[in-house]
Amino acid sequence: MNTPQAPAFGTGQQKRAYVASLVGTTIEWFDFFIYATSATLVFSSIFFPQLDSRVGLLASFGTFGVAFLARPVGGFVFGHLGDRIGRRATLIATLSIMGGSTGLIGLLPTWEQIGVWAPILLTILRFLQGVAIGGEWGGAVLMSVEHAPKNRIRSTGPPRRSPARSPWCSPPRSCTSSPACPTRT
Repeated sequence: MNTPQAPAFGTGQQKRAYVASLVGTTIEWFDFFIYATSATLVFSSIFFPQLDSRVGLLASFGTFGVAFLARPVGGFVFGHLGDRIGRRATLIATLSIMGGSTGLIGLLPTWEQIGVWAPILLTILRFLQGVAIGGEWGGAVLMSVEHAPKNRIRSTGPPRRSPARSPWCSPPRSCTSSPACPTRT
């Protein structure tokens, strides 16, 4: 008995785009989580020793949050650059920025060595990490969708229905008969 086989994933270029997006995103988020662990365990005592331990921990988490504020900046900048010079080049640039920032955070002098400059430099490097992950995430998702096989574009593309629309409304019919429909008069 012959069982139907699933179609192949796609061309070599599609596979490379998928693997590049997967590896890039994995590396960048791994760096992100390394920082979260370090911020929880050691950064409050290394970069904020003059503060109370709880306040130092909050300051350490504040530097963690800076990267989340920088992500839209990275998406905007690297989205524009991806359209101009290509997604591959921007993916390499974002990976380099993230790796360089992570390495420099590991080599950063402490509060005892350079004083207030230690948390300032930490925050700047953390901002760069946020810019890098913001640019990488948008570029990787877009590259995956652009190179997706035609038979799988629905599963990788944008949703067909607005998430704000009521789930009881279906596209072919009017939803005015449903009490949950927001367009009901």
